[in-house]
Amino acid sequence: MNAPWYDATKLRFRSSLTTWRRSVTQRFTALDLVTLLYVAVATVAVLAFTADDRTGWDWLLLAHALLVALVLLAARAREAGRVGRFLGDWYPMLLLGGLYAEVGVLNVDVGYQHDLTIQRLELWVFGSQLSYRWIREWPNPVFSWIMHICYIAYYAILCASPLGLWLRGQRDAARRTIFAVMITFYLCYVVFLFFPVAGPRYAFDLAHNAATEIWPARATQWLLDRGDSWGAAFPSSHVAAAVVATICALRYWRPLGLALVPLTLGLVLSVVYGQFHYAVDAVSGLFVAGAVLASQYVYGAEPEKVGARLPAGSLEQA
Repeated sequence: MNAPWYDATKLRFRSSLTTWRRSVTQRFTALDLVTLLYVAVATVAVLAFTADDRTGWDWLLLAHALLVALVLLAARAREAGRVGRFLGDWYPMLLLGGLYAEVGVLNVDVGYQHDLTIQRLELWVFGSQLSYRWIREWPNPVFSWIMHICYIAYYAILCASPLGLWLRGQRDAARRTIFAVMITFYLCYVVFLFFPVAGPRYAFDLAHNAATEIWPARATQWLLDRGDSWGAAFPSSHVAAAVVATICALRYWRPLGLALVPLTLGLVLSVVYGQFHYAVDAVSGLFVAGAVLASQYVYGAEPEKVGARLPAGSLEQA
C-alpha cells in the first residue's frame, strides 16, 4: 500500500507534466518544434565537425542559441498583433539564407565530399554525366535563356506561394505551405551536413559557349559565386522546395499554382542543364518533395496548435 506522501507527490508530478504539455501545445507550433529539432541536429554537426580545431564553433553555437531564443520569442510574437503574428509565422523562411550559409561553413571545415559516389550513381542511372554533357552538346542560347530564367525564379517561387496565400487572406493555407517548405529544407540540410556533395559546378570545369554567354547565365553564376554553399548539392533543395511550394499553391489557390508550374518544371531541368546539380540530385529532390507532400496522408498535426487536428488531406507534417 502506497504512503499518502508518495501518492501526493505522484499526483503533483502528473499535474505538472500535464500543465507543461498543455503549455507546449498551446504556445508552440509544429514548425517551432521541428525548427528546434533541426537546431539540435545542426549543433551535433558543429560539435562533431569542429572537434579538431574548433574554428568558428563558438560563433555557430552562439547563432544556434540565438535561434532557440528566437523560437521562444516567436510564440509570444504571435500574440502581439498583426506584425508579431507575421514574424512569428514567417521567421524560419526569413532565416533560410543564414541556415544555408552555415551548411557551407561546416562542409568547408570538414573538407571532403561524396561527389565520386554521386557521379558513379549518375553513370549507373543515366549512362553518362548529364550535368557535364547537356550544356556542352546543346549550347542553344534560347533554351539557355529559358533555363536560367527558371533557375533564378526559384526565389520568386518560394516567396510567391505562401505570400500570395497570405495576402489573399488564406492565412492557414499560407502557414501550412511554410511548414511544408521548411520541413523540405530541414530534411535536405540534414543530408547536406552529414553527406556533403559539392556538385558538378565544383567537380567539373564550367562550360564556355553560346549558352553560357547570355546575361541570365552570367547573372546566375554571379549570384552563385557570392551566395552558394559548398557541399549542398544532394538532394537538390532547389527542386524539392520549389515543387513543394508549387503543389501547395495548386492545392490552396489554383491560379497561383498554375502560374508557378511552368517555372518549376523549367527549374527542375535547369539545375542539370546549367551544371548546378547532378541529374540524380534533381531526381532525389523530387523524391524528397514527394515524401513531404505524401506525408499529409500519414500525419495530421496542425501547425497552428500542435495538439489540434486538421481536415483530412491537409499539408501539415513531414
